[in-house]
Amino acid sequence: MRRREMLALLGAAAAGGCATPAPHGLTPRALAPGVFVIPGSGGAADERNLGRIGNAGFIVGERGVLVIDTGTSLAHGRAILAAIRSVTDKRVLLALVTHTRPEFLFGGQAFQEAGIPVRMHDRAARLMAARCETCLKQLRQAVGEAPMAGTAMYKPDQTFEAPHAIDDIGRAVRVLYFGHSSGPGDIAVLDEASGTLFAGGLLDAARVPDIQDGELPAWHRALASLRGERITSIVPGHGAPGSAALLDTVDGYLAALETKMRALVTAGTSLLDVPEAGELPAYQRWDQYELVHRRNASIAFLRFEREWMFKQ
Repeated sequence: MRRREMLALLGAAAAGGCATPAPHGLTPRALAPGVFVIPGSGGAADERNLGRIGNAGFIVGERGVLVIDTGTSLAHGRAILAAIRSVTDKRVLLALVTHTRPEFLFGGQAFQEAGIPVRMHDRAARLMAARCETCLKQLRQAVGEAPMAGTAMYKPDQTFEAPHAIDDIGRAVRVLYFGHSSGPGDIAVLDEASGTLFAGGLLDAARVPDIQDGELPAWHRALASLRGERITSIVPGHGAPGSAALLDTVDGYLAALETKMRALVTAGTSLLDVPEAGELPAYQRWDQYELVHRRNASIAFLRFEREWMFKQ
């Protein structure tokens, strides 16, 4: 490990895990030797947080750097690259986009303008092409034109369909794909040396996961598969990094949502009553509960109602 990376790790330890904030305002946090997270703010995208609500991260290997998720905007992507340069002078070789949420992908332009290829799953790339022009318009309305200046739709430089290993950076990293789970083309990234999992859309911490693009049975299976991996820490898409216990926490919410909505369908509840009848008090303190959980409840109810009707 080079001197700058060692100093960054020592500084992180002295600050309780947080490195000294860089001039661009982003603060890389060391999770393990060579593994860093750049935390998002949480909450919903607005003019105060500039839409930078999701986590990004990077892994430093012997030959270069792998970045996981590219940020919300062109400016955010550039700031992520500057944050990486504050930790290491090794070249960024590749950026992976884990899933098609605006806060994880629109910074990809900054990487492409720096000559860094952006890679994502083929299904995620197709979903981005189909709907993210609208996502970008909504993001501009939420955070304002200035923070989004220069941000535009783009195409990934590389796509893939299957799980694979990345050895370009001189460090063992695996891209995990479990089919359509939390979303089509959603992936996770596992650093083998440290056991750090960048979970993307599969896991959020203390935040209600959005099931809009998810397939619940496959999502449960994906989380079960992750339990078979050697995972020591998890960087969720949103929220603070934590232990492998996060797998059970998110799985528990999805199971509770499913149980509640199936019960309401069986009881003949009207869709109009679902937002109130579908409350899950155990999760009321989670970020975005009022908005996302209520939407989840309606989505799950309609899916299970359709399933119930076809069985009759």
